[in-house]
Amino acid sequence: MANRNPNLLSRYGADTAFMTFVAALMAFLYVPIWVLIAFSFNSSRSLTWPLSGFTFEWYEKLWNNGDLLTAIGNSFYVASGATVLTLIVGVPAALALHKFHFPGKVIFRRMILLPITLPGIVTGISMLNMFRLFGFQLSLETVILGHATALLGVVVTQVFARLQRLPKSLEEAAFDLGAGPWRSFIDITLPNIRSAIIGAGLLSFVLSFDEIPVTFFLTGRDNTLPMYIYSTLRRGVTPEINAVGSIIVLMSLVLIIVSVIATRDRNK
Repeated sequence: MANRNPNLLSRYGADTAFMTFVAALMAFLYVPIWVLIAFSFNSSRSLTWPLSGFTFEWYEKLWNNGDLLTAIGNSFYVASGATVLTLIVGVPAALALHKFHFPGKVIFRRMILLPITLPGIVTGISMLNMFRLFGFQLSLETVILGHATALLGVVVTQVFARLQRLPKSLEEAAFDLGAGPWRSFIDITLPNIRSAIIGAGLLSFVLSFDEIPVTFFLTGRDNTLPMYIYSTLRRGVTPEINAVGSIIVLMSLVLIIVSVIATRDRNK
């Protein structure tokens, strides 16, 4: 029994150290978010602790700020459009990479990641030169095209990775039972890659929503929320910005819950 005590103490110490590290890491990640939410209800404009009082004033001012509400609407429009366009192009591209063999397939798989690995400023300048070459007027639609191009690799890589883990025997069994390619895709392939499509779509939406470099070069007169916040921060952080951040955190939680509900049946 005496020989086991040192081992037990050592294991207890290791577990304690690990849990302390995890707690410190979680605090580093999430304490700033809680501080942001707390200051959005602060009755004073100054960012000083402790809070001087509790108020909903900044949310009321946010609701009455027409420019900010327009920027939020533009961001939702851009993020939704870029996500839909990326899924429309990316999912068939991943299916083609999975099912067909063609010259340069490996190179294409590597090149599809290029827009992700390149700095956003390079992608923005490149897309700006292309749009000017073809005579396109800069607008929210050009931002959507730019975001979709930059995020295409996210959808292709995630869906392709899920397809690679899909047993071929499932499709072969469907064909043996008389199902055609379309029926096999609807009944076998799509249910198995649904979680990957949802995950890639949510990730694309979030990345597009807070994208600044590409948006900076491709937007016209219309502001998106990140661009509005960036221009406002030159005058310092205001409680209205904290209120916007708190709403975005709440929306992110809603998206996470929707994602869990949408993929729950598949994970059972």
